[in-house]
Amino acid sequence: MTKADLVEKVAERTGLTRTDVAVVVDSFLDTIKKSMEEMQNIEIRGFGTFKIKLRKARKARNPRTGDEVPVPDRKVPVFKPSNEFKDLITKLPLQ
Repeated sequence: MTKADLVEKVAERTGLTRTDVAVVVDSFLDTIKKSMEEMQNIEIRGFGTFKIKLRKARKARNPRTGDEVPVPDRKVPVFKPSNEFKDLITKLPLQ
């Protein structure tokens, strides 16, 4: 599903115009990005949490040459689904 598909579905369910819904979706996503830029966690009850994790520096190997390559510390955005959301997904039939 793309952002356009999401906007379309929300517009159908709410009766709002696609333009209005697109503004809300864009604002929502921008707010999440800006909050994470400020190193804030975002918790949406019943859905999940957006966090930033710090990955420690490590040494990796170049598979082609076998040489060791240093990988520096870095911050990584992560999403942790809530238990409620996980339960919903685990109940879905396998395809």
